[in-house]
Amino acid sequence: MSLQTKVAIIGSGNIGTDLMFKILYRSRHLALGALAGVDPASEGLARAKRLGVATTDRGIDGLRELDCWPEVQIVFDATSAAAHARHQEICLADGKVMIDLTPAAVGPYVVPVVNGDAHLNAQNLNMVTCGGQATIPIVAAVSSVARVRYAEIVASIASKSAGPGTRANIDEFTETTSRAIAAVGGSDHGKAIIILNPAEPPLVMRDTVYCLAEGGSLRRSRRL
Repeated sequence: MSLQTKVAIIGSGNIGTDLMFKILYRSRHLALGALAGVDPASEGLARAKRLGVATTDRGIDGLRELDCWPEVQIVFDATSAAAHARHQEICLADGKVMIDLTPAAVGPYVVPVVNGDAHLNAQNLNMVTCGGQATIPIVAAVSSVARVRYAEIVASIASKSAGPGTRANIDEFTETTSRAIAAVGGSDHGKAIIILNPAEPPLVMRDTVYCLAEGGSLRRSRRL
């Protein structure tokens, strides 16, 4: 008897496709039921089909019509902040838990290494942003030994890695990450900047963290 949890992904772009491979080849606890997109010519959907994953190019509506839908317990939303509102309304009505990979921030902010146990019963978890996941733990670590008056993060990503959904979410990226820097990272104020770098060959994502802190304790920092 399998103890794996059946999941589905909405969004067949770079983020959704990358998540598909991670679930298929790295996860011992999750079983991928389906990948949903809206572009029939999507490379992500084509890859999923070749791997034997159930697919639909009709988004959330098509996903609900697939045979695996009743078994799906968790839905990952890798689309856009604008689309997430409808997705979460439908999924929650069908009794699914939502893991929001968009910066919609409908549910509580979750950065697992900082507050992973804080919202175990939530039906919609917001994973902030890629830049937030990479940097907020650093801000939280500084906040644990000093008061952080202001924290700023700069996320530089390869232009090629930013698909239509990511580009549509740039405003939401900065707003959601800024708020989460304070809410989860513990700073008084936060700011986020994203840079799409067109360099060739494409660069690996780089994140820089600036903290304006006061009253730090060297003794406490050595125990971290």
